[in-house]
Amino acid sequence: MTVQVKLDDLLHDKRMTLTELAERVDITIANLSILKTGKAKAIRFSTLEAICRELNCQPGDLLTFEDAEDESTA
Repeated sequence: MTVQVKLDDLLHDKRMTLTELAERVDITIANLSILKTGKAKAIRFSTLEAICRELNCQPGDLLTFEDAEDESTA
């Protein structure tokens, strides 16, 4: 069971760079990169809210849960 981060897809859809998003939500590029690559262990609700506000999306658009069974059949 894993949580997948779809930040790269959302940025592409919105034609926005990671640098631009970092400036808009006042978070370092390094921290956004950790989130984007799926290496983050946690995310603050305030950060999640800021990202969703800037990307005009819902948390479920950014984060998805994939069951281990789904991964083995894919």
